[in-house]
Amino acid sequence: MPRKRASRRLAADVSLLAAAAAFALPLAWVLLSSVDPHAGLRVRVPDGLTLANFDAVLTPDITYTPLLNSLLLCGGATALTIVCAALAAYPLSRFRSRLNRPFLLSILFATSLPITAIMVPVYALFVRVNLIDTLQGTILFFAASQLPFAIWLMKNFMDGVPRELEEAAWTDGASSLQSLVRIVLPLMGPGVAVVTVFSFVMMWGNFFVPFMLLLTPDRMPASVSINDFFGNRGMVAYGQLAAFSVIYSTPVILLYVLVARRLGGGFALGGAVKG
Repeated sequence: MPRKRASRRLAADVSLLAAAAAFALPLAWVLLSSVDPHAGLRVRVPDGLTLANFDAVLTPDITYTPLLNSLLLCGGATALTIVCAALAAYPLSRFRSRLNRPFLLSILFATSLPITAIMVPVYALFVRVNLIDTLQGTILFFAASQLPFAIWLMKNFMDGVPRELEEAAWTDGASSLQSLVRIVLPLMGPGVAVVTVFSFVMMWGNFFVPFMLLLTPDRMPASVSINDFFGNRGMVAYGQLAAFSVIYSTPVILLYVLVARRLGGGFALGGAVKG
């Protein structure tokens, strides 16, 4: 028995190391190639370090404008998703109705629809209502596509906030909206952080939606402009591509660092409700 346990533990450790290597190698390639003057597809330590790749991509056309567009699109869509998800999850969490379960199942089904299956009717609709090639139209679609899963997450976190806290606020004259904003959302900070990070990351890496809904090159986000590094006849500027990837990943890393404490913390309910 001890030998079997040891062999199983060894097999599990080897599997975890293999999985870690599978994730670490692409990251190592990006970091090393970004400072390699002769970067290629191989993962190797550069003969000499250089910042020429960063100097080549740090221009308004290549980096600054696409990153600004990405921040406007993803930031605006994430804020809209959080607000709508909180307003939709609150009645689902606090009020009992026969329609709650069918509604939740319907939005769960909506999350399983492939984005490519609905882009043709969405494109035709956006053309008809003059939202094609607009940042606000893309923001609306981003928010709508992330909203179903955001409602599911928000409701599950909202269920963990005791109703007695809201009842005490109602006794003092607060409305349902005031109790949501001042009581429920502050206490479910980790849940709001999870929904925020999940929504932002899913939008930040989305290539297909802005590629279809935006037509003007100056409005393209970084997730689309990264395609410009892949030239004709298979020629790729690997060093510049890696440098741009490092810059492109920075906002997501900064967002995670900012909310890491909220993600690691629990609900601030200690001592709020007495038995």
